[in-house]
Amino acid sequence: MQNRVFIIALLLLIGIFKANAAEVGQAAPQFTLPSLLQNQAASLNQFSGKVVYVDFWASWCQPCRTSFPLLNKLHQKLKDQNFEVVAINLDEDKANAEKFLKDIPVTFTVLHDAKGEWADKFVVESMPTSFIVDKQGIIRNIHHGFVSDDIKVLEQKIMQLLAAK
Repeated sequence: MQNRVFIIALLLLIGIFKANAAEVGQAAPQFTLPSLLQNQAASLNQFSGKVVYVDFWASWCQPCRTSFPLLNKLHQKLKDQNFEVVAINLDEDKANAEKFLKDIPVTFTVLHDAKGEWADKFVVESMPTSFIVDKQGIIRNIHHGFVSDDIKVLEQKIMQLLAAK
């Protein structure tokens, strides 16, 4: 009986956790975080009306080293079509992220979530995890991990959202 109660309680907790997760079709959580590259903050709502690729990453993440140059090229290619990349670093020590960016410089927005508050709200379970948010602020795609061929599929999804009214 005690095991059954434990299992039911666990399933209820998972259901509650899942209900609060950022999911496809839901509005993206509206964050405001400090920038890693400038002395200012940025928020998701400042990109309203744009398709936004929100990428949670860390300096120790090997797939992030693969994704950043490709995301930077994609950003350069599509930024004039209302596309933004917002990368949210989860390193506790900001210096590790700064070193990463010195090795792999980018032109897109890079923010810092040292406490992982927004990673928790988005329910980031692997590195990197990205969310494609449409022009109305709705999550349209969630992507876990990254290999170089992923950029083709992601670009196709982004182009579809850019073409939508």
